[in-house]
Amino acid sequence: MTTSPSSTPSGSPASPQPSPDLPTRTVLAKGVDPYVVDGSQIADPPTTLRGRLKFLGPGMITSAAVVGSGELLTATALGATVGFMLLWLVLVSTFLKVWVQIELARWSISTGRTAVDGYDDVPPRLGRRGWISWLQLLMILQFFIGQAGVISASAFAFSSLMPIGGEPYSLLSIGVWVALLVIVAIAIHSLNRYAVVERISTVLVLLVTLFAIVMVFLLQGTEFAWSAGDLAGGMRFQLAAGAIGVAIAMFGMTGVGAGETTAYTYWVVEKGYAAWTGPDDGSEGWVSRARGWISVMKVDAWVSWVIYTASTAAFFILGAAVLHPQGLVPEGNEVMVTISSIFDSAVGTWGGVLFLIGAGLALFKTILANVPSLSRISGQTLAVFGAYDWNDQVARDRWQRVIMIVLPIGWGLLGTIASSPLLLVIIAGILNAVYLIGAAIATVFLARTQTDPRIRDGRPTEIMLWISAAAIIAVGVIGLVNAF
Repeated sequence: MTTSPSSTPSGSPASPQPSPDLPTRTVLAKGVDPYVVDGSQIADPPTTLRGRLKFLGPGMITSAAVVGSGELLTATALGATVGFMLLWLVLVSTFLKVWVQIELARWSISTGRTAVDGYDDVPPRLGRRGWISWLQLLMILQFFIGQAGVISASAFAFSSLMPIGGEPYSLLSIGVWVALLVIVAIAIHSLNRYAVVERISTVLVLLVTLFAIVMVFLLQGTEFAWSAGDLAGGMRFQLAAGAIGVAIAMFGMTGVGAGETTAYTYWVVEKGYAAWTGPDDGSEGWVSRARGWISVMKVDAWVSWVIYTASTAAFFILGAAVLHPQGLVPEGNEVMVTISSIFDSAVGTWGGVLFLIGAGLALFKTILANVPSLSRISGQTLAVFGAYDWNDQVARDRWQRVIMIVLPIGWGLLGTIASSPLLLVIIAGILNAVYLIGAAIATVFLARTQTDPRIRDGRPTEIMLWISAAAIIAVGVIGLVNAF
């Protein structure tokens, strides 16, 4: 009998039997609970690169969450501050963090569990909960602050193009645009379906990446043209005196953060990697399936790395090429206004309009990805503290639907009231530094104690995990010291 993700209805598990065929769907069938790994959905993984590419998706959601405030506002401002000098750090920052992301996802696929659940296993315990679980409660505040800044900045971009009430930067115009974006976000996610999130994220990620690259090459016909020498100079691994603080900020705010790394475990489970692998029964068949679906996950993670690294580097180059030579280091929404006005004068009105449309879309894309991502993280955090039973699919879906309404409304209210989205993003970045430390420690602990040794990749990968975790922890500690 061949069992595939679409052949067995939820609640009617078949006997665990490996399938000789690939799944007939690239996502789990509707009605199947992805968080129940009981062997009923077992399927063999693809063995070729072409086959693996068909099962990508979680990384696109991660990319949609990554390329937003930290890249458009912060990376551009950092490029304006130091010029091309730290371009190399964009690559190093994003590259190092992927190893923690992959190892946590490896653990998730092999156990069928998600990050927040695993974090509670990490000692020491404070009361009845692991210390990172208590940190998770604080991170709900971090999510709230950070996304309020993002939705406010997105509304600012759209209001600049189409002001409501005459004045583009008035409370009325910003408030109405925020309300519109909140309504759209809630409407899109009302179904709470993984497939919907994946499709929307994939389209928007490709559009925004193309936008960022096009804007960089539009500079070539202006006085702000960059050269191969500028790019080469930015790859010399140099760090000028006084730029340490900027470098730390860049490392903390570019690439996958703790939130994206944590959320990625939910998406690899909901995609079906864990269900298709099945529960660990100790057999060689399970090892083969686990290693196969983990290979698919790694391709997914590295493809997304290429995409969000290209976008981040593009925004950094915009700041380095356009703003730095003029001595302009704008803050908050001034980043978008300044660059838009420069494109407006350098390439024509359409250039400024294109930049604002792309900027608003890039920021709103982050909101669309983070509404379902952060609702899952927040929802399971509340479940860990006894609010409801996470394993009860009906209760879990009900809580997630409520949270996916409450979060964007709350972000919108705070984002409208706050006057500086960049300030909110920076505050969130400080809290994120603490969370990064916790996530790095948890990943190493779970990889060493709970991931089956038979599905690890060997010493080189283990070394990269330790280097990645050490770098994340060190930068997190330094960032906290500097902040306080």
